[in-house]
Amino acid sequence: MKGRRRQAGVALLTAMLVTAIAAVAAAAMASRQHLDIRRTMNVIEFDQAYLFALGVESWAKEILARDRRENAVDHPAEMWATVLPPLDVEGATVSGWIEDMQGRFNLNNLVDGAGNPVADEIERFRRLLRAVGHDERIAEAVVDWIDPDAETRFPDGAEDPAYLEMDPPYRPANSPMVHPSELLLVSGVTPEVFAALVGHVSTLPERSTVNVNTATVPVLMSLADGMTESEAEQLVADRGSDGYQTMEDFLAHPVLMQRMVNIPNLAVSSSYFMVNANVHYGRNEIHLHSLLRREQNSQMTVIARTQGAF
Repeated sequence: MKGRRRQAGVALLTAMLVTAIAAVAAAAMASRQHLDIRRTMNVIEFDQAYLFALGVESWAKEILARDRRENAVDHPAEMWATVLPPLDVEGATVSGWIEDMQGRFNLNNLVDGAGNPVADEIERFRRLLRAVGHDERIAEAVVDWIDPDAETRFPDGAEDPAYLEMDPPYRPANSPMVHPSELLLVSGVTPEVFAALVGHVSTLPERSTVNVNTATVPVLMSLADGMTESEAEQLVADRGSDGYQTMEDFLAHPVLMQRMVNIPNLAVSSSYFMVNANVHYGRNEIHLHSLLRREQNSQMTVIARTQGAF
């Protein structure tokens, strides 16, 4: 009798153990399934958000192409410069804006197509550094970062020896910059210097002119020796609602009288624009930055796309 009770007890314990294991397995499977469903939803929502961001890019292409067909001057009062406010589109919140990247100093202008330093551009960059309140000698190190040789510019340049002593050690690119954030790798460029410069510089893939209609105040200050902040602000104020229509109009401004200005490096129109798209969809948020090139025939080309906070 006792043996039977013992067997019954063992059977009951075994049944309880099997039930517990099955319950744990079922809970684990349900949890894993829930996680898989959530992961799949996140992937789908991210892809959908990215497509909405590409929609903002397409909107910008159309606006910029139409603008080129209608006129040959670019200024901040045009439709392309209007910020796209947050819009609700099929469950997403979409916003964006376009920036003229030729209103900034192109760091890759510091060297020519053969990789030789360009004296006029170096001097302009020195003036830009002074305009934002930082040491103009940094310009030499930036030139060394971009030019293809390994020879250090005297006395303030920086090549392999300067970077190989850093922790961790690395080498200069010795090639054109692909993004302004590369400045943070250049000897002498602190986060404070970068923060002061980043809104006034670009890294376009070819030599470019500065659009005087969209140039920032520090960039305008860099155009000529002795240009003060108040004078540059006057140049901005006198653009009017239509901007400077020709370079002759700009150069006739009283502020520029008796000043040496490198005219071939200036223009009243632009070819490079950055489209910034901000999309919220579900649990996802995307910030897409698309660098566009606009040809004279209004054709638009995407040069690069990057993602990251504004």
